[in-house]
Amino acid sequence: MTHFLTKACFAAVLALCSIPATISTAAAAGPQTNLVVEAQYHRPIYGCSPMRAVRKAHYLGLRDVRIARMSPRVVVVAGRDRRGWDRITFANVRGCPLIRR
Repeated sequence: MTHFLTKACFAAVLALCSIPATISTAAAAGPQTNLVVEAQYHRPIYGCSPMRAVRKAHYLGLRDVRIARMSPRVVVVAGRDRRGWDRITFANVRGCPLIRR
């Protein structure tokens, strides 16, 4: 019987000692302030970069390549080939797939 009372008293003391610890951690989790900063980009992050579009147009045979127009959907580059001025349109997504030549 004494072992039972000893264990019960020990459990009660342990329970009473743990109450202040839980109150202090709960008070520490009070109101929080989070600051979120969002950046505005001119084009999608993983879109077709202008340098890649110019490089691909150069590989396709254009010389003196420059960016003619850039929108959220397409990147248009202009340059010269053997016949004269030409334009190539790439999709403004990763990999710069060719839309129109």
